[in-house]
Amino acid sequence: MVELTQNEKKDFVLMQLLHYFITVENYSPMVVKGAKNEVWLEKMDAPYRIIRINANHIHNDEQLNTDLFVVKNIVRQVRKKTLSFSINTLNILLDIGGNVNMKSSNKIECISIDSEKGLEHSNINKLYPSLKNNLIPEDDKLEFIMNITNNINKKNEQESIKYNKLFGNKESSITNIIILINIALCILANYLLVEGNMDLFTLLANNRTLVQKGEIYRLVTSAFLHQNLFHLMFNMYALHVIGSQVESFVGKWKYLTIYFVSAITASLLSCTINTTWSLGASGAIFGLMGMLLYFGLFYRLYLDKALKTQIIPLILMNLGLGFVIQGIDNAAHIGGLIGGFLITMALGLNENKKTSDRINGVVCLVILVCFLSYLLFFHN
Repeated sequence: MVELTQNEKKDFVLMQLLHYFITVENYSPMVVKGAKNEVWLEKMDAPYRIIRINANHIHNDEQLNTDLFVVKNIVRQVRKKTLSFSINTLNILLDIGGNVNMKSSNKIECISIDSEKGLEHSNINKLYPSLKNNLIPEDDKLEFIMNITNNINKKNEQESIKYNKLFGNKESSITNIIILINIALCILANYLLVEGNMDLFTLLANNRTLVQKGEIYRLVTSAFLHQNLFHLMFNMYALHVIGSQVESFVGKWKYLTIYFVSAITASLLSCTINTTWSLGASGAIFGLMGMLLYFGLFYRLYLDKALKTQIIPLILMNLGLGFVIQGIDNAAHIGGLIGGFLITMALGLNENKKTSDRINGVVCLVILVCFLSYLLFFHN
């Protein structure tokens, strides 16, 4: 076997780390503009959400400080984009001078790897004990590169299958049923009103005074009533477009839970702020937008562009219209949006197995409902 040069040994370590983190730990590459001789990886539910591997030479403490400053800026940008309070980051340095004093920063842990000694004798094994058992032997260069390339290609194929399963078109039967119920109730309510037999709007619409008297069912039933044809058509078109996507992403039962919880939080906030009658599915639809917001943040690697150009602008535009146009219950929209985001966090997504996220979602949702209920029923 031909002895590797120092740069070849460093490249060898870099390739081994990439192979391990991508194929074993399921990290995905991040695109970072201006990055040279460094690789950025991300996994949303990992202890270290971001891993950065730097192959550039750092020969003194000043360069290390500069390197940490760069990492902090990139992580800060990711934190802002994903609305995250903090992001644990692992900064792996492959070429450190002998006089550099290694140090870490808040939420950024730095470790160095001596390419001469290799990964078998590195401190990184304390963080990732399975690393030793997943190293590809250094045979000849060509075979080594082919082994790593084949493994990464297999991983990419698995990711492609998972992507198609997640984002592929699926039947949206629950959305269609909800739309049919809304249409039927609108026709029935208007027919009964014209015939003078019954006023379903008065019986089922949301109203603070009546809810305070114990007619809690109005928090849900009001989300299935619409005053006129235009109101119905506008909301049902939005439900068809947004609801079918949400149902496709999370499945029928989670979709139903998100829809009803969003309708309740929308009605609660509406009752808390407004004294007038309110009805319509828009609060629940905003809850589905809240779900898409959480979904887009979690799957940012896939949906970053859609999040910035479609999901967030759609939410802001509709909220803006609610503040400008009279007669729109924006309190219900905001309540539904927050409720949809929190219930999605509480239910969890298929790829997000972090118990802490689900607990945070449950706790925040319970606090929201209890606070709004207190304002509605006990606060004068």
